[in-house]
Amino acid sequence: MREVDLTVFAAELANGAFVIDVREPDEYRAGHVPGAHPAPLSELGAVVSALPRGRTVYVICASGNRSGRAVEHLEALGVDAVPVAGGTAVWARAGHSLDHGVAAAESA
Repeated sequence: MREVDLTVFAAELANGAFVIDVREPDEYRAGHVPGAHPAPLSELGAVVSALPRGRTVYVICASGNRSGRAVEHLEALGVDAVPVAGGTAVWARAGHSLDHGVAAAESA
C-alpha cells in the first residue's frame, strides 16, 4: 500500500487536500490536523458517499494503523485514498499545529 510522508502531506494540505481523520470523536476533538473532516473508522461506511470523487482523499489517524485499514476499505469502494505516514502524532511532533474541538459541520 502506498502512503504519503509528512512533507508531501503538508504541501498537499496547503494546496487544499481533502483529509479525513478516522480516529474516534474524543481523539479528534483533543487535536486534529487543521481542515481534517471527522470520519471515525467505526462509522466510515456512513460517510463514503460524501467523499469527493476524482481526487485523492488523505486518511489520517493517530499513528497509521487505522488509516491503513480505512484506505483498504475505501479503495475497495473505488475511492482514491492514501494514508498519512505516522498520523497525527508525527504531525504534532514535527511542530505542525492542531485544531481542537469539533468541526464546523459537527457543531451545526
